[in-house]
Amino acid sequence: MDYDLYVVTDETIGRGRSHADLARLAVAGGADVIQLRDKRLPGRELFAAAVVIREITRDAGALLIVNDRLDVALAAGADGVHLGASDLPVREARRIAPPGFVIGASVGSVAAAVRAAAEGADYVALSPTFSTGSKDDAGPGHGLAALSEIRSAVSLPLVAIGGITAGNVSDVIAAGADGVAVISAVVGEDDVTAAARNLRARIVAAKAGSR
Repeated sequence: MDYDLYVVTDETIGRGRSHADLARLAVAGGADVIQLRDKRLPGRELFAAAVVIREITRDAGALLIVNDRLDVALAAGADGVHLGASDLPVREARRIAPPGFVIGASVGSVAAAVRAAAEGADYVALSPTFSTGSKDDAGPGHGLAALSEIRSAVSLPLVAIGGITAGNVSDVIAAGADGVAVISAVVGEDDVTAAARNLRARIVAAKAGSR
């Protein structure tokens, strides 16, 4: 699976554009993964948004990941779920999920990454890599050294999220990330498609350079 550019939807940061519109614009720019994230929406409305985005990502050949809500992800036919430290444990989600269902986990340390891998995660995300204003509960950034340490400790795909921009994405890839997850750097821009296309080109170039 390709996690190069992983775009997280946010209607507030996205200037009032809907989750579906943001997803459509992001995949047009080459986003490999769309994460539907909205902690305020009731389950019924989150499910409705997921169903629409599932069609968008399927047509584009991208993945749909739902943040936090395993029930919504399964009901909508999403490709997977992303779990935080306060969500259902990865081990329990893996027990419930069907074969091939993607489970990602936010981690903040080597120990947490190793534990997520042992419990059956398909990828881990260092959150936040840098300090960010996009997530109120993110806390201080862990930095590139922590990213490199996690890269050395686990063989799972490693995604970096938090404070990533076109200006620092090359450093993030060089530190060991397989891909980057962004909110503001894509959905917060006037031209979401152009921002996604530019960021993905920088990721691909950084990976080519690291080889």
